[in-house]
Amino acid sequence: MSRSLFVTPLYEAELGAAVSLDELAHSIRTLAEDDTAGRRWCREHGYKGYTSYASLDDLPRRDPVFAALARTLARHAAAFARELAWDVKPRLDSLWVNLLRGGGHHSAHIHPHSILSGTLYVEVPAASGPIRFEDPRLPMMMAAPTRSADAPEPLRSFVTVQPTPGTILMWESWLRHEVIPGTGKAERLSISFNFA
Repeated sequence: MSRSLFVTPLYEAELGAAVSLDELAHSIRTLAEDDTAGRRWCREHGYKGYTSYASLDDLPRRDPVFAALARTLARHAAAFARELAWDVKPRLDSLWVNLLRGGGHHSAHIHPHSILSGTLYVEVPAASGPIRFEDPRLPMMMAAPTRSADAPEPLRSFVTVQPTPGTILMWESWLRHEVIPGTGKAERLSISFNFA
């Protein structure tokens, strides 16, 4: 008999009707057109598309649809914190939009100085790249044998999630993750966030 130790939870929920995905998509595309500093940062850093990550830090004050989203995300973060048995109330620290063109990707990374991170998927066209999470113990596994292709999800070294529009994913910020390049041509719209 075995038991699981040191679990790595991934919170998954649907946005529901509280915030309009169409309004969010419109706001993302408007920002992508108007944010000169953000477009310049994307060009300089080889980002295939647009992100407000390095240029705008006031989206909930700038646009009511982002303010409504921030309130919704705060409720989800509080629920996840309870699942994690935390004795803290997470506070939204940053929120940014992403417009990723076909073939675009985001290399593996973590979110330092945060406790929870996540993404809301606004538009996910066919053949968009999924998000992939890495077992945090991987660097310490040294001579661990390769697992079979049909290993149960909790035993895999990598878990890939293909989100749909309205999906909210949230995880502890130390969990390494990446966006795999898609093969589709359409733009994938998402909104990422950190809680402190």
